[in-house]
Amino acid sequence: MLDWLIEPLSYEFIRNAITMGILVGILCPVVGSYLVVQRMSLLGDVIAHAVLPGLAIASFLGMDILIGAFISGIFSTFVIAWIRSQSRVKVDAAMALIFSSFFALGITLITLLKSKIDLENLLFGDILGVTIPDVWRTAIITVIIILLVKIFYKPLLFYTFDSLAAEAMGLPVHSLHLGLMAGITLTIVASMQTVGVVLVISLLVGPVITAYLLVKELHLIMVIGALFGIISSISGVYASYYLNIPSGPTIVLVSFGFFLLALLFSPSQGILTRPETVKRSLTLLRHLKQRLR
Repeated sequence: MLDWLIEPLSYEFIRNAITMGILVGILCPVVGSYLVVQRMSLLGDVIAHAVLPGLAIASFLGMDILIGAFISGIFSTFVIAWIRSQSRVKVDAAMALIFSSFFALGITLITLLKSKIDLENLLFGDILGVTIPDVWRTAIITVIIILLVKIFYKPLLFYTFDSLAAEAMGLPVHSLHLGLMAGITLTIVASMQTVGVVLVISLLVGPVITAYLLVKELHLIMVIGALFGIISSISGVYASYYLNIPSGPTIVLVSFGFFLLALLFSPSQGILTRPETVKRSLTLLRHLKQRLR
């Protein structure tokens, strides 16, 4: 058993992948908690796909593609907010429009500008291909975002649950919103190489809703979600190594497996462990026993 755990660690690319997985496994649930609580999970998917035009343009100009991705992702949130403020279009419709439009624009630009971006790795991730500089960059982003969440936890908590009351209390809601959007975009940019833009939303949301079925307080959702994120990432890398399957999708499937377990067996909200379900099952067992006598 010990050899089974140690053998993959003899390869540097596996060690880098596991380190990256741990960092992303912590970062995504912490930031994703705010998306889930605000019922804005789709926004993460929108930003994940809206980074494509920035990637294509940055690659063409010879810039760091992550800078282009960040600018493009932030710009997409401004466009959504502008559409909402200037029309009767609801937020879900605006997000759906920006999702598809920015994604189509990104694919078009990658083709027209003859970008050298590996579209498959971009869409589905390549955690086994991360390098030491990638790990350090993600570590810096993770530390910065975690520190900012800790410093601004109470204002963000107030804004997340009741933005109107937060504004009435004098909190800088526009700055909080911009900071949250920047944090979400940075998280997505940092996670792209791990699971890709198509699957990144699963790490932003999956561990969070799993934790949501187990605990109620936001800070506990973040902590337990991060634990599920770490375990999913490490398990996905090991499964990828031994089963010779893609790492990003494997991490996502492990995370989904944890969600299913919580959905079925959560002590307070599990489908099979709810008080009414247990009571019904006990009643049925009593009836069966009486008939068998």
